[in-house]
Amino acid sequence: MFQRRSLIALSAAGIAAPATLRAQGTWPDRPIRLIVPWAPGGSTDTIARLFQPRLAAVLGQPVVIENRGGASGAIGAAEAARAPADGSTWMFQYDNEGPNQTLMRLTYRTLEAFAPVSLVATGPLAMVCHASTPFRNFRDVVEAAKREPDRYNYATSGAGGLAHIATTLLQQQNGFKLTHVPYRGGGPAVTAAVANEVPLFMTNVVIVSQHIRAGTLRPLGVTTRTESRHVPGAPSFAQQGFGDFEAPTWWAMFGRAGTPQPILERMHAALTQVLREPEVKARIEEQGCDIQASDPETCRRFVANEIERWGQVIRDNNIRADS
Repeated sequence: MFQRRSLIALSAAGIAAPATLRAQGTWPDRPIRLIVPWAPGGSTDTIARLFQPRLAAVLGQPVVIENRGGASGAIGAAEAARAPADGSTWMFQYDNEGPNQTLMRLTYRTLEAFAPVSLVATGPLAMVCHASTPFRNFRDVVEAAKREPDRYNYATSGAGGLAHIATTLLQQQNGFKLTHVPYRGGGPAVTAAVANEVPLFMTNVVIVSQHIRAGTLRPLGVTTRTESRHVPGAPSFAQQGFGDFEAPTWWAMFGRAGTPQPILERMHAALTQVLREPEVKARIEEQGCDIQASDPETCRRFVANEIERWGQVIRDNNIRADS
């Protein structure tokens, strides 16, 4: 009855509202495009593919993942920001979205171009080394780096990403120097670390958990305040005497700003349902993170805080996208 009255009122006013009609019950009426701004094989792609099948089933339409890697997630995000605000395109993004706001000259601003849907998961970053190296904890790395500055390389998924900025802050606060080796996404970086092309790798746990379990990579420290259940036996940097240090990694779902509210609400409800399903939750968390499934406002506040916090570190250390 409410829909009939609304439609009659719209018709009487001479207003065409296809987006509103879709929002009131027919959305989604076509396959859903989910932009993942990272190459296949990285953590964002891995997590997306774990919830994708169930999200498609709940929404009743295919959810098609489109990998748009490059520029630490900025290329895919810019593509998502150009999409129409009709619920046909969504973005599943990684923590680099926060630092990118300060680091790069973007064609969009995250909290203006996008409507946060949910903070999907958070987890620790971990510094890992190849099993053949002599390091047993992060203090070993620091002592070696102080003896021989710039000798030791560490990989990340890209210049200016959270792993790079967090490691920069650790160096700034504790007086040692490592050489940064950025890769084009987590997939290529973990391949290099496993092949021992680079001795150290700062990364989220999702893409290295299997290699830690296999003994190929050894965890040296994590960015949570205390030891993480996802990396047993690896003390946090704070526990190893490196100050009150914390740098959580995160993943979040965004829609386009201006998307009709009923569509945003339906996507949030569907995603929350899927993330709370025991099998989906277990499969994602066993990768090395914790499901959050937050409300949109919590997601917005979290992302805003990340933009401000890491923006300050970038400015203080003159970090550039090519550094």
